[in-house]
Amino acid sequence: MGTLDEAYASFARRYPGETGRRQPVHTVYGGAHLFQAGTARRLGDLALATLGEYASDAITFARADIKDYKFELVDQSVQAGPDKVIAVRLMNTKTGKIVPNAVIFATRLDMAPDGMQEMATKVASVPGGEPGIYKFKATFGMAGRWQLSLGAKVQGETGTVESKLVITAQK
Repeated sequence: MGTLDEAYASFARRYPGETGRRQPVHTVYGGAHLFQAGTARRLGDLALATLGEYASDAITFARADIKDYKFELVDQSVQAGPDKVIAVRLMNTKTGKIVPNAVIFATRLDMAPDGMQEMATKVASVPGGEPGIYKFKATFGMAGRWQLSLGAKVQGETGTVESKLVITAQK
């Protein structure tokens, strides 16, 4: 048993464990085959660029809030009918900049503004497009006011961006 005790003691000297002080935490998901010599540098550069764009100084960073984001319609109206594309942009209201790479996890399109919330239609995400512009395809079965409800997560922010946008479908 003496040899095992010596091994444990040697290990404990070499790897003393946590100091109790703050330590940076970074989690990167991806296979080991994706990690190369420059990966950490590239990720660090990307993090610094993101901070520079969205939190250029300590005051902006400290005041960041999920309430500072909102969706806006690119066009306020569409023609009624099948397979119509709706485009929205996600804006940071403090900086006035468009926000790319949000994760939109909830969508609903219904006629709630005209008192017919039970009249809902499927909404499908349309891939591609310019950064910060999010597109959806839906069938507008009749003319009238339709409500697009969105829920999204923004990188680096806690909470959920929730928006209800009214689109007019015309004959």
